[in-house]
Amino acid sequence: MSKRTDSNSYTMIFAVAMVLVVGTMLAFTASSLRPTITANQRIEKQQNILYAMGVNDNDETSANFVSTEIAQEEFKKYIKKQIVIQGDKVTEDEKAFLIDIKKEQTSAKEGNERRLPLFIGEKNGETFYIAPIRGKGLWDAIWAYVSIDKNMVIQGAYFDHKGETAGLGANIKQRFFMDDFIGEHLFSSNGDFKGVAVAKGNNDPMNEDKTDNEVDAIAGATITGNGVSAMIKDELKLYIPYFKTLKK
Repeated sequence: MSKRTDSNSYTMIFAVAMVLVVGTMLAFTASSLRPTITANQRIEKQQNILYAMGVNDNDETSANFVSTEIAQEEFKKYIKKQIVIQGDKVTEDEKAFLIDIKKEQTSAKEGNERRLPLFIGEKNGETFYIAPIRGKGLWDAIWAYVSIDKNMVIQGAYFDHKGETAGLGANIKQRFFMDDFIGEHLFSSNGDFKGVAVAKGNNDPMNEDKTDNEVDAIAGATITGNGVSAMIKDELKLYIPYFKTLKK
């Protein structure tokens, strides 16, 4: 008697078997690749942090990380300390860069005290404090690593996004935008924390005034720019109490 392969029961059994086989293969592949994926994510964060403090392979116009082959070595060379700030408590933690900023933001909304990672680097005799921050763009998440000095003047920044519009909001990760933040003051001349606004109609298109708390906006990317402004102000102000202790 020949087997009937056109029956509904045969189709269902075959479909279930294929789902089980493919699912098992995918689970095995994901499990096998997890260590590699985790290592790559760690290296990318280290590259982001280094970029913000000016350790990168930039040419005249392009933004380029140090290579993955030397990222860990460069991170150990330039990052002298990793700390976690939680309320009044400041602790050293060599795994601070593994803290998930998104989870910490969610936890804070639920009433928990947020953990704030901060990376302290040294280059050419200068000290850099690099803070990872996260916000909301037009379509999805945006994030950055911002390097500041003890007076909370920006020394460098690296921006990235999950799904902003190509050629518009996605340009937040281009050199012409990121470099505008270098030298910008986060406090006003009166001593109030203002952040840095991405402003349309900014009267300083060449970005020569570093005390106006503004950089020029990207044409056609108003909502993304507003997200960057809010992210910088809302996130970096959380670090103010720590920076006040540096002046005591």
